[in-house]
Amino acid sequence: MSKTTPIKIVVVGTGLIGPRHAEAVVKDPDAELTCIVDPNPAAEAVALRFGCPLYKSIQDMLSAPNKPYAALVCTPNHTHVPLSKELLEAGLHVLCEKLISTDITSGQELIKCAETHKLKLLIGHHRRFKRFIIATKKALPSLGRLIAINGLWTTYKPPEYFDPPTHWRRCDSAGVVLINLIHEIDILHHLFGPIVRVYAEETISQRSFPAEEGTAITLRFANGIVGTFILSDAVVSPHSFESGTGENPMIPRTGEDCYRIFGSEGSLSVPDMTIWRYSSSVRSWAERLDRESLDVEDMAVPFELQLGHFVRVIRGEEEPRCSGVDGLRAMAVCEAIRSL
Repeated sequence: MSKTTPIKIVVVGTGLIGPRHAEAVVKDPDAELTCIVDPNPAAEAVALRFGCPLYKSIQDMLSAPNKPYAALVCTPNHTHVPLSKELLEAGLHVLCEKLISTDITSGQELIKCAETHKLKLLIGHHRRFKRFIIATKKALPSLGRLIAINGLWTTYKPPEYFDPPTHWRRCDSAGVVLINLIHEIDILHHLFGPIVRVYAEETISQRSFPAEEGTAITLRFANGIVGTFILSDAVVSPHSFESGTGENPMIPRTGEDCYRIFGSEGSLSVPDMTIWRYSSSVRSWAERLDRESLDVEDMAVPFELQLGHFVRVIRGEEEPRCSGVDGLRAMAVCEAIRSL
């Protein structure tokens, strides 16, 4: 394929995330939105909005002319593996929304499928492309030796979030650990390296769905860093990545922090991007702490940056920033937490 030919892409699934991926595709001059796949009647409006064909199934799409070269899988969690495998076996590169799978074995099978067919498999942990995460990773060396981290993802999901057609979110495979914490685990891996041990206590259930609502977690990383994390989608709180950054247009910005990172030379809170250091070379609780606010560079929307990266990976110009193996590592930690 020519380096100048746009990559033909199909978006599979038009729920909450699919249209945002479609927007990224149509904005990228190196990509072309070939079609959409979704059996839901509501998908007709999405296809009309983007002016592209709509197919009820992957097989219908593959049987039609103008076959795409790659796919974005944006469907419910339990469908990620079977749909991604179907696309890979048909010869399409795949960027699958997180999470890679709902269990370790099927995730391993998906990675093997991509390897067998010599195709690219990326996992859509788009926060790796968010400007606050990029700025945080850049700032970490200035904190000295990293010792501990504290994280919060705490918010309130309204009842309609769990209503049809997204009532699958009530299921055991779609609780807050696999839907939301998996983002946090991937970012913790991205910033601090692999997590090797966890302990968790589940929060009180208020909805009585099979899906869990939250948990309190302790973490140990391979490099010795330790951490704690509070997770809940059923409490009133300004502390979450989405509300702190304001980068999700659906969620009002609070500006409050969701991560606190503690080092031997300083500490950093995110996303307010405040660094605290002693004003002199003497480190003592009796010394004055200076406060510094880091600038965060403006960047394109993370979905757009991720899509551009996917195109360049397909063309052999970049290595995957979040591979199937990376996605499975995050899944393994979440599975360990859910099993406790």
